[in-house]
Amino acid sequence: MKSILIRPLITEKNTSLSENLNKYAFEVSKDSNKIEIANAVEKRFKVRVLGVTTSVAKGKAKSQFTKKGRFEGFRADRKKAIVTLHKDDKIDFFGTEA
Repeated sequence: MKSILIRPLITEKNTSLSENLNKYAFEVSKDSNKIEIANAVEKRFKVRVLGVTTSVAKGKAKSQFTKKGRFEGFRADRKKAIVTLHKDDKIDFFGTEA
């Protein structure tokens, strides 16, 4: 079975989205679709998902200079999903709620 949710994306912008609009960001597998993402979030966190938006960031070209010469390559592509939850549901990544 493939893992759909790779990790939550916790940044200042994403924290603001979660506090104000009840939207949470996750890095997901590249071959997953919106329905699979919504089902995975509902099952894992026991919340109700209203919507999912996705975006794919292409990997950057990277080069490295060493004594033996120059090596070139690319970083891996990444897919990000922003999940909108029901107004009564929350996800607590840090376990700070009492």
